[in-house]
Amino acid sequence: MNALLVAAILSAAQADSPQAPPSAATQDPLAPASTASVPSSPAVPTDATTPISLDQARALGRNNASAIQALLDVEVAEQDVNVSRSALLPQLSLAASAGKTWTSNQIRANFIPDPTNANRVITREVEAPAYTIANYDLGLTLTQVIYDRARFKQLQQSGVLRDVEKSQALEEADTSELEAIRRFFVLFRTQATLQVLEATVKRSEEQLERARALFQAGRVGKNEEITALVNLGNDRITFTSTLAQLVTDQTQLAIWLARPGTEPLQAADPGVLQTEPAPAPAMDTALTQAREHRPLLAALQGQVRSAELQRAIARADYIPSLSARGSYTRGGPSAEAVFTEPRLQNDLTASVQLSWDLFNGFATGAQSKRAEANIRRAQVILAQTVREIEGQVRSAHRSLEAQLVAARLAADNREAAVQGLRLAEERFRAGAGSTLEVRDSQLSLTQAELSLLENRIDVEIARFTLLRAMGALSPGESK
Repeated sequence: MNALLVAAILSAAQADSPQAPPSAATQDPLAPASTASVPSSPAVPTDATTPISLDQARALGRNNASAIQALLDVEVAEQDVNVSRSALLPQLSLAASAGKTWTSNQIRANFIPDPTNANRVITREVEAPAYTIANYDLGLTLTQVIYDRARFKQLQQSGVLRDVEKSQALEEADTSELEAIRRFFVLFRTQATLQVLEATVKRSEEQLERARALFQAGRVGKNEEITALVNLGNDRITFTSTLAQLVTDQTQLAIWLARPGTEPLQAADPGVLQTEPAPAPAMDTALTQAREHRPLLAALQGQVRSAELQRAIARADYIPSLSARGSYTRGGPSAEAVFTEPRLQNDLTASVQLSWDLFNGFATGAQSKRAEANIRRAQVILAQTVREIEGQVRSAHRSLEAQLVAARLAADNREAAVQGLRLAEERFRAGAGSTLEVRDSQLSLTQAELSLLENRIDVEIARFTLLRAMGALSPGESK
């Protein structure tokens, strides 16, 4: 019943169409007179709009600027994994050099035995001639880590941090999608509000014509016509103000969806106003879903795991590391011998290296204790976030239940307001009522219609807010 009432509100303005005025000879003095003398209603903007559905807004919302930045962080973390893996793969390097050494004449000391005394030597200075020596070298070096606990743990930690970034990217995408949903429904509510206000303006125009007809028939005073005219003007002012709000809502949605801010979007009817709202899920189900599927919790659990791996990295200094190294070099005074004669100038070296840091000034113990403190801090943050998310779920669940009740009450109020306006108009036609009574009934109906519309859309926003708190907002395949 509530959904049918809301649908009736939105279709009222479209269903109403001005009737051709009867001729003067047959015109009923109690019927609305011609609207030729009534000021025209404010025109609705005729700019070409771009329709957008709720599904389109959700998809574009998950790819706005904030979500894209989070995805880029995932790409950076992916490359960090590759960097950590590279340290465990074979390292092969090639080196080649060609050079020449020029030496001038030099005075050198020569030592010769003393012919007169066998226990003495004689020093004589001799001038050595200048000479030139060429140097050519070519070499390959291969190193391979056999066991290094720190590097293996660093690779594992990089993978954990990559998964953390993925979870944070999902969390950011959910946040962006929820904001896109909210802005979509705000725009749709403004569009629907304009339809309600347009119907109110039409009712005020009809009331003005009735008051004018009754005044011309001598049934009411001139003040009734003036009051109806003022009421019509106020309704048109409200309608015009809402048109400005429509532009603001269009701009806000377009910007969030990374579309031009000048593009006039039109929110397509999502169909929620023509159906009864589904009840809220059970609280226990919502809490279980949040604990198991909220991306933020997965990210924080990864942070705890990363801190534990950092402790293992720090303690890896207590364990020796083992690596292998091999080198092949060729060197000589001529390029031909080094680069063209494979049987000459060959040197091959192979070695296994064991490295064990026996004492480093207690740095390993300090780093290990610092890592343990970071573990406790990550655990505290995780526990606190779990409590906050449980509170968010409970608050969103209660808000949804309250909005469902408010929507039902608003539907009942709207039904009563329709009956009240009908009675006031009948009394006015009979001459027993006044324009003030009709106006009060019109305002009551407009407020009831707007309240029903706002509460029904608030139900959907509250539902999506609960889904976001549960971690159930995005499609299953994106999880």
